[in-house]
Amino acid sequence: MFVHWPKVRSLQDWLMPLDGCIQCGYPFEREPGYFLLSIFAINYGVGALVGLAIYLILEFWIKLPIFVVLFFTVLPIPLFNLWFARHSKALFIAFDLFFDPHRKDDDRGDQPVLSNSPSPDPKYPDLEPVGKGSKGSGWSG
Repeated sequence: MFVHWPKVRSLQDWLMPLDGCIQCGYPFEREPGYFLLSIFAINYGVGALVGLAIYLILEFWIKLPIFVVLFFTVLPIPLFNLWFARHSKALFIAFDLFFDPHRKDDDRGDQPVLSNSPSPDPKYPDLEPVGKGSKGSGWSG
């Protein structure tokens, strides 16, 4: 789903998913905002659990002073969230495909339209309010 680790050139390569799977060709095209839940729920949620685990270990098991505990609890969370961002997006798309698998329709409705002929001009809709148009009822069909 993402650029492989040895080929990462920038933070954008690390955080932005590829257009599709390089092994099977499955497209990762999603509408804008699709991955927001992966960032809010999965990434921040797992980051909070990591921070809570670090806090509990440092506070109750190792028994360090509170300023040391807070420093070593707060410092790794943003670093963990940057590292885990791509994995949370991959988990989110895996959960989405597991619970709502995408299948092609029987009438081949999900297939791309391949046409060499130019598309016809669009028809202009009647912009009059319902019941006020020239047809009276507002229905054009």
